[in-house]
Amino acid sequence: AHQSKLDFFCKLGYGKQDICKVLESLGQEALEDDVLKELIRMGSKPQALESQAQPSPLKLVARGSCSTSPGSKWLGDDDSDSSDHLRPIVIDGSNVAMSHGNKEVFSCWGIQLAVDWFRERGHTYIKVFVPLWRKEPPRQDSPIADQHILEDLEKQSILVYTPSRKVKGKRVVCYDDRYIVKVAYEKDGVIVSNDHYRDLQNENPEWKWFIEQRLLMYSFVSNRFMPPDDPLGRHGPTLSNFLSKKPVLPEPKWQPCPYGKKCTYGNKCKFYHPERPHQAQLSVADELRAKIGVPPSLGKEEEKRNRPP
Repeated sequence: AHQSKLDFFCKLGYGKQDICKVLESLGQEALEDDVLKELIRMGSKPQALESQAQPSPLKLVARGSCSTSPGSKWLGDDDSDSSDHLRPIVIDGSNVAMSHGNKEVFSCWGIQLAVDWFRERGHTYIKVFVPLWRKEPPRQDSPIADQHILEDLEKQSILVYTPSRKVKGKRVVCYDDRYIVKVAYEKDGVIVSNDHYRDLQNENPEWKWFIEQRLLMYSFVSNRFMPPDDPLGRHGPTLSNFLSKKPVLPEPKWQPCPYGKKCTYGNKCKFYHPERPHQAQLSVADELRAKIGVPPSLGKEEEKRNRPP
């Protein structure tokens, strides 16, 4: 299968090196269409066309390809700037780790799962805050699982330790929640935690609004990090809009009225009536008057007369 695909794309004029690279990344079972799309995305162009293009002033390009210099530059920019529209992510490491460890163990794997979830979405600014004492060997009263993950994340400049020290044998710990909220607020990002930070909300009214609007809660379902699809409730933004700096508003989809033409709600009806193009302007009574040909003003005078004092 590998050889037949290699031959097929070689006949199209693509270089063996590029084809092998794409097949490695997509897997040997990848469809030919997907391989072709990836070759085009890479900016690879058939060598035969390239050699023909050199002498002539107009450059020949594979059909559907964006391999002219402005096009490839634009594609490159798009890849590098894909994170520009995504909000920075600040993760409450202790909260996530304890949630994954069922509130009994500080599970570092939970932090890794959360980081991977945001990475896959394209977020480039991800910071995890964990108290420094979590670096120490685990004690019986505070067990830690997969502690090496913290070291790996620290090397990648994702994990940040909040300061702590020992004074006369007692541990003095700086409040890590303050770091989390402060950094997320300054970066205009999102806080990932199931904590509500009520003490910090009461301390600073600006932080209160920020925590209410930018706190992303989550669950772990069979080692899968799952934030809700509606982080601010049923009437709030979708998850993708919540994590985006430039939210995309959905087009309003009007639901047709179940009563159709028999509806008697008039302009108070919240449903869509295709037979009433100006439904917001006319009540049912006015519609009937319009059909008979009575001016609305006359109808209203009659209503006033018939109305008891």
